[in-house]
Amino acid sequence: MKPPPVKYARAGDVAEAVALLTEHGSDAKVLAGGQSLIPLMNFRLARPSVLIDINRAAGLDGIRVENGSLVIGAMARQRDVETSDVAAGAVPLLPQVLRHVGHVTNRNRGTVGGSLAHADPAAELPALVTGLGGELLVQGPGGSRLVAAEDYFLGTFTTAMEFDEVLTGVRLPRLPAGTGVAVEELARRHGDFAIVATMAAIHLAADGTVDLVRLAASGVASVPVRLHGAEAVLAGIAPTAEAIDAAAETVAGSIKPTGDVHAPADYRRDMAGLLVRRALRTAIQRTEVAA
Repeated sequence: MKPPPVKYARAGDVAEAVALLTEHGSDAKVLAGGQSLIPLMNFRLARPSVLIDINRAAGLDGIRVENGSLVIGAMARQRDVETSDVAAGAVPLLPQVLRHVGHVTNRNRGTVGGSLAHADPAAELPALVTGLGGELLVQGPGGSRLVAAEDYFLGTFTTAMEFDEVLTGVRLPRLPAGTGVAVEELARRHGDFAIVATMAAIHLAADGTVDLVRLAASGVASVPVRLHGAEAVLAGIAPTAEAIDAAAETVAGSIKPTGDVHAPADYRRDMAGLLVRRALRTAIQRTEVAA
């Protein structure tokens, strides 16, 4: 199938994109990488009246460290971030997560901001940003604002952005040197959206106790989920096998999966606990190597 007729406008910068969104209203859509939007339009599941192309908008593709955080522009291509030494040095979990996003051909075109604005609850990048306590940079007619990831994702394909706002970037806290990271994902095929995915970042103090732990999951609710309960179990103690098991056992009570054609809810719940356990074990092993 092909998309229905649609008007096209190209924005030279963010201010022009905001002006175009304000002019055309809630039926307009921003076109970034197009890896999700264009297929939806081809199947006529999305029918925007106007596409506002921001591919040539100035200043949206940077990758930099600023005031202790990694700042990524919304138009940064996923493959560029995946292979960036700056990104890997600041947030080593990021390239590992990106390797699970579609295929290289998708990541060559797909953007970080496009994935976060699309807000698919099974996608990896929204879970990473939520799990690390990231912030989304949003600009609209009233100026710029920062939105915490846990306040930004409201539901399936739904965010806290207004119709006349543009996502301009994301800010992720830099992980301390020696942090161990891991991603565990269950998918039908490589490159498919995950049925369940989990990710972990953990850092150990000099005495071997956990002084930083971040855990997140996708595919287990209508939004990406930060697993605060499991983090609390591990904080300040040695990450023994018993502690890891106790953390994984808290996951079932903190997620609300629904069943679908791919997997029933109980299966997703069980897999989330199992994958958290695996991710923690791997992350801890990598922390010991890094130390």
